Amino acid sequence: MSPLISKQSTKLREPISSAERLALTLRFLASGNSQQTMSFSYRIGRTTVSRIIKETCLAIWQVLKDKYMRAPCLPDDWKNIGEEFMELWNFPHCIGAIDGKHIAIECPVNSGSLYYNYKGFFSTVLMAICNAHYVFTFVNIGDYGSNNDSGVLENSVMGTAFANNSLGIPDAEPVEGCSIPLPYFLVGDDIFGLKTWLQRSFPGRSGLSEAQQIFNYRLSRARRVIENAFGILTARWRIFSRPIQDLWKLWKQ
Repeated sequence: MSPLISKQSTKLREPISSAERLALTLRFLASGNSQQTMSFSYRIGRTTVSRIIKETCLAIWQVLKDKYMRAPCLPDDWKNIGEEFMELWNFPHCIGAIDGKHIAIECPVNSGSLYYNYKGFFSTVLMAICNAHYVFTFVNIGDYGSNNDSGVLENSVMGTAFANNSLGIPDAEPVEGCSIPLPYFLVGDDIFGLKTWLQRSFPGRSGLSEAQQIFNYRLSRARRVIENAFGILTARWRIFSRPIQDLWKLWKQ
C-alpha cells in the first residue's frame, strides 16, 4: 500500500488503515454517493471522509499517472496512434479525438454564474484527448462550466503545447493515394476552430460534394471515440452520473 495514504499510530487511537481509506475512496467514486453517506457507512466523521478522499485521490494520481496517463512525446508515439486510428477507424494521420464533458456539480459558494453552462446546470469542464482504443492521453480539469470547449482548449496547457508544436508531433507526410504531405492532427466537433493540428467536419448538410460527405463520415467515426470514452468513464465511475456534492469543499480543504 502506498505510504502516501498511510498514517502513523498515536497514543489516543489507531489510524484508519490504508486499505480502508482506499476502499472508501473507490466506493465513493464508483457509487456516486455523497460524502455524508460514506460517513454513515464507514462510521467516520464527515470532515475525515472528505480529507481521506482528497488525499487518496492525490496518491492514486501521483503513483499511477506515469503508467496509465503517459502522454505521447516522441514522433514514433504519435505515429503509432495514427496507425491505430487508420486500422480501426479508417482515418489517416489522426493522433487523437478531443472533446469536452460537463461534469455536473452543486453550485459552489459565491461563484455566481461562472459554473452555469448552456445546458442549464452547474458544471466544471473535463477536456480530454483519447487514442483509438478509448484510452485518455491528455486531460484538462476544472474550467468553469460557462466556458465553451474552444475557449477551454485555447487557455489550457495542452492547447498551448499543441499550438507551439512542443509535443514532438511528426512533420507532415504523404499518405497512400495522395502525394501532398498531410499533417498529423486531432479531430473534434464543430465548436473547435480549424487548425493544421485540429480538423473538424465540413459545415452544413446540404451543398456538400460526395468527397466532402465521405470526409465528414470518416471524421465523425474517428471523433466518436472520445464520446464513447466519456460513456465508459461514466458507466464505471457513477460519481459522474449525478451532480457531485461538496466538490468545492473538497478542493479547498
